[in-house]
Amino acid sequence: MPAGLRSSVEAIPGTPLPHGILGAPCTTVTDITEATLHELNGVQWMGLGCCPVRDWEDPCATLPPTPPVEKGYCRPETEHADPITVYAGAECSALGWSYEEARAHAEASLLLGEQQALEAAWWRTKLAVEAVDLTPAAGPVHVAQGVAALEACMGQRYGGLGTLHVPTDVAAILGCCNVLREDPASGALRTLVGNCAVLGAGYSAVGTGPGNVPAEPGTAWVYMTGPVEIRRGPAMVIPDKPGPSVDYRTNDRRVLAERTFVVSTTCTVCAIQVVTTP
Repeated sequence: MPAGLRSSVEAIPGTPLPHGILGAPCTTVTDITEATLHELNGVQWMGLGCCPVRDWEDPCATLPPTPPVEKGYCRPETEHADPITVYAGAECSALGWSYEEARAHAEASLLLGEQQALEAAWWRTKLAVEAVDLTPAAGPVHVAQGVAALEACMGQRYGGLGTLHVPTDVAAILGCCNVLREDPASGALRTLVGNCAVLGAGYSAVGTGPGNVPAEPGTAWVYMTGPVEIRRGPAMVIPDKPGPSVDYRTNDRRVLAERTFVVSTTCTVCAIQVVTTP
């Protein structure tokens, strides 16, 4: 067939990964309204479930009687979460692209990529900053052993259902070891204990350990937190009208689409380094 001018068609649509931080059934995503718009500045709360619940034994019921022990009290700590803003920018010649086309492209790019960007930012600014490193002195462990250690950490420090944060390059190994199973009712990926897993492409993009230290070749980091709540703001387009989108010095049109999130979790962050090679 003779060569000719290529035909312009619609862009190939994409789909965000179903078990990422915005799609996994184990995270709660709440869309911010006008009434709650101030929450996008960050939120704080009194931690719940971080204080231990202890059993008490009546000293008079023992033989011989033991000295009475005072019941302990725990002062809840104030926890907080800061905003994370992600964006997508579209640029093209103003002669070949209308404002509406540039805006639509930026908005579609944001919808496809915002999950990955949010995962990367939260890993870098929260998980890798606050984690307790459980890696033994002998070095990285098998993936199944690593998940077991993380679940033990969360069970001791929190006690409720937690959330595994797994880079996508570790997900296949978890499948081989039958560590995660899909809940037929919700579609959530869960361990035998019941903890839910988020499989993040953004996690893989960063992949650092506590202190944001890069992982050695053949290893990866897996984290675990308490429940995850996400406040999602509206998508904003900048500029919101055609005129300011054009740089008249270059005749290029530039449009940004951005969204702010606030990602919250509670009590503790646990981390362990695992082996990803045989």
